[in-house]
Amino acid sequence: MGDKYSKSEYFYNRELSWIAFNNRVLGEAKDEGIPLFERIKFLSITASNLDEFFMVRVASLKDMVNAGYTKKDIAGMSPEEQLEEINKATHKLVKDQYVTYNEALLPLLAQNGLTVVEKHENLTKKECDFVDRFFQDNVYPVLTPMAVDSSRPFPLIRNKSLNLGALVSRKEEKGRKHLFARKSVQGKEIEFATVQVPSVIPRIVQLPDSQDGTKRVILLEQIIERNMDKLFLNYNIECVFPFRIMRNADFSLEEEEAEDLLKEIEKQLKKRQWGQAIRLEVEAGIEKRLLDIIQKELFIEEKDIYNIPGPLDLTFLMKMYGLEGFEHLKNKPYVPQPVPEIEPGDDIFERIRKQDILLHHPYQTFAPVVDFIKQAARDPQVLAIKQTLYRVSGNSPIIAALAQAAENGKQVSVLVELKARFDEENNIVWAKKLEKAGCHVIYGLVGLKTHCKITLVVRREEEGIRRYVHLGTGNYNDATAKLYTDLGLLTCNEAIGEDATAVFNMLSGYSEPLGWNHLALAPLWLKDKFLYLINREKKNAANKRPARIVAKMNSLCDPDIIKALYTAAAAGVKIQLIVRGICCLRTGVEGTGDNIEVRSIVGNFLEHARIFYFENAGEPELYMASADWMPRNLERRVEILFPVLNAELKEKVWHVLEVQLNDNQKAQILKADGSYEKVDSSGKDPCNAQEEFCREYTAVAVKKEDLQQQARVFRPEYNQSIGTQ
Repeated sequence: MGDKYSKSEYFYNRELSWIAFNNRVLGEAKDEGIPLFERIKFLSITASNLDEFFMVRVASLKDMVNAGYTKKDIAGMSPEEQLEEINKATHKLVKDQYVTYNEALLPLLAQNGLTVVEKHENLTKKECDFVDRFFQDNVYPVLTPMAVDSSRPFPLIRNKSLNLGALVSRKEEKGRKHLFARKSVQGKEIEFATVQVPSVIPRIVQLPDSQDGTKRVILLEQIIERNMDKLFLNYNIECVFPFRIMRNADFSLEEEEAEDLLKEIEKQLKKRQWGQAIRLEVEAGIEKRLLDIIQKELFIEEKDIYNIPGPLDLTFLMKMYGLEGFEHLKNKPYVPQPVPEIEPGDDIFERIRKQDILLHHPYQTFAPVVDFIKQAARDPQVLAIKQTLYRVSGNSPIIAALAQAAENGKQVSVLVELKARFDEENNIVWAKKLEKAGCHVIYGLVGLKTHCKITLVVRREEEGIRRYVHLGTGNYNDATAKLYTDLGLLTCNEAIGEDATAVFNMLSGYSEPLGWNHLALAPLWLKDKFLYLINREKKNAANKRPARIVAKMNSLCDPDIIKALYTAAAAGVKIQLIVRGICCLRTGVEGTGDNIEVRSIVGNFLEHARIFYFENAGEPELYMASADWMPRNLERRVEILFPVLNAELKEKVWHVLEVQLNDNQKAQILKADGSYEKVDSSGKDPCNAQEEFCREYTAVAVKKEDLQQQARVFRPEYNQSIGTQ
C-alpha cells in the first residue's frame, strides 16, 4: 500500500518547507503581542537562519546544477527547478524582513526611546564630532583600505563579511591608466576601492545620550562611510555603498583518503572563507557602475543579487537586544528551576540508584548533567567515563570535568564529532585540549556523523560494577540548554547500561553487538524500529484496537517514514505530529481522511526535543531520541532512540506532548495547501505551552521551598541536621 503514496504530489519540497518555517519565525517578529525587543530578536534569527540556508542548502543545489545532476527530489523537482522556486521565495522573505524592520520595528523603537540613525548625514553637529573622534581613535587603526588597479587585483572578499565598496577618482588626472578604471560621463578615470567593516569592533555604536534621556545609535559602517576620504587621501570619493557576499560553506570530505581527519577538516575550514560566491547583498540604490564591477569580479548572476532597503545583515539586532535600559521591552528572564529529585550537594549516584530521573530543559536546570560528570571526575570509585560530544559551549564545564577526570587517572573516552557543521573549529580546539589532558579522543565513524547524546559512567560499588547512563535529546551544551527545549534521562538500569557499553565499543572498535536490550541505533537499526512501530499501529487500527501516534521532532522529510504514516492513517490511526521546522508530509492526502494533524510551535525557546508515543493497543510506549525523521538522521548518522520505562516518568513525558497539543497561542496548523495558520483559540482558555511549563516548574520549586521552610520552623531537629551537613 506504501507504493500508492509514492507520487511526488504527496510530498512538499524540503527547501521550500524550510523557507515556510523561517516565515513562521518572521511571524514572531511581526506579532504585536510580543515585547518589542523580543520581536527584533526574532528578526535577527531569521537573518542568521537564512545565511546558513544559503551557505549549505542553496550551495549544495548549485553544486548539483554545476555537476549536471538532474535527479528529482521526492516532490518531483530537479535541482534547477528548486533553485528557481527558492529564489522567488527568498526574495519575498527578504522583502518581508525589511518591511517589518523599516515600517514596524524602527518607528516603535524610536517611540520607546531608541533611535537608529540610518544615515550619517542625519547626525547632529555634536554627534558628528563624536563619531569622527571615535573613527580616528578606534576604527582607523584597524582598517585596511584596498584600491584596485593593474598592480593590485580585486581582493578576496571573505564569506559573510560586511564591506564598503567605493568608486574613487584621482585628485590629479596625471598618471597611468588603471586596470579597473571606468570613464564616467565627466571623463574622469574611475577606480574601484573597498574596505572590510571590522568584526572585532562592535557594529552598534552608541551616541552621546540626549538631554531627554533617549538613546541614539549608529552602525559602524555608517561611521566608516562618513570618513571614507581619510582612507583614500589621493582620491575623490564618487560614491560608497555596503555589500556582503555569501559563499558556499558546504565541504565534502573523502574520509577514506584522509589519513588525519583533524588536519583535513582544519584545511577544509580555511577553504570555507573562499568558496564560490552564491549570494550578493547590496544596499538598494547602489551606483550601477559599482555594482557591475562587484558582480563581474565575483561571478554573481543577476538573480542572486539582493537589493536591500536598509542595513545589510540584520543579525546585528541580536546585539541591539543586549542594550541596557530596555528590560521593560523584553520577556522577563526565566530562571531554570531545580530538579526536585536532586538537592544541591547530593550524591548524584545515590539519587539515580533510588529512581530514574527525567530532566526537562530549559524549564529545569542543566546543572545535574554537569554535576554528573563533575562528581564522576572526583569520585574515587568511578573507573571510567565515556561520552559523545557534538556541540559544546565556549567555556564548557563538561570539558573541564572530563580533563580533570583523566588527570585523576580515570579511563576517559570522548567521541568528539569534528563534522558538526559550523562548530568544527570549536570542536577541534576541545579535541586537542582533551587529548593533552590524557583523554582517549575518538573522531567518529568514517562517513557518519555521531549525533547521539550519551554519557556512561562505570563505578565500582559493594555489589560490583554498576553503570550510570545519561541519554538526551540535546547537546552537552550548558549555554544552549537555557534556550533549547530538550529532555534527558539519568538511569542505572542494568540493561540500558549494557547497551551503553555496546554503543561505545561500536564507536571505538567498530564491533556491532548481536542485539540490543532497549536502545535502537541509527544507521543500522533505528529506521526499521520506527517503521515497525508505525506498522504495528496500522495493524492495531485494522483490528479495531486502540491505535494512535503522537510524535514531536524538529524536521520530518524521510520518504519511507512519511509513506508509512500515510498508510497507517489510511487504516484509521490517529496521527498528531509536532514538527517545528521542515515538514515534507502533506495533510489531507487522498485516503487518509483527517487522521493526520501537523502543528508547528515557534516560541521564546527553540523546540528541540524528540518524543515518540505509540498507543500499542492500550499499552502505550514512549520513546525519546537524538534523531529527527530525516534520511540524514536515520541513514547517515549515529543516533539513539531510548524508551521511557518508568511509569511515573512516562506520565511526565506524555504531559509534555499533551500540553503542546493543547497550545492555542503559538501553535500553527499545516493546511492541505501547504500554508500554516494559527490555531483557533476562540472560546478556549489560552494555552501557551512554553509559558505553561515555566509556571508548572516554578510552582513545583516554590511548593518545595515552602515545605522546607515549614520543616525548618516546626522541626528543630531539621535545623540541626542541616547544620551538620
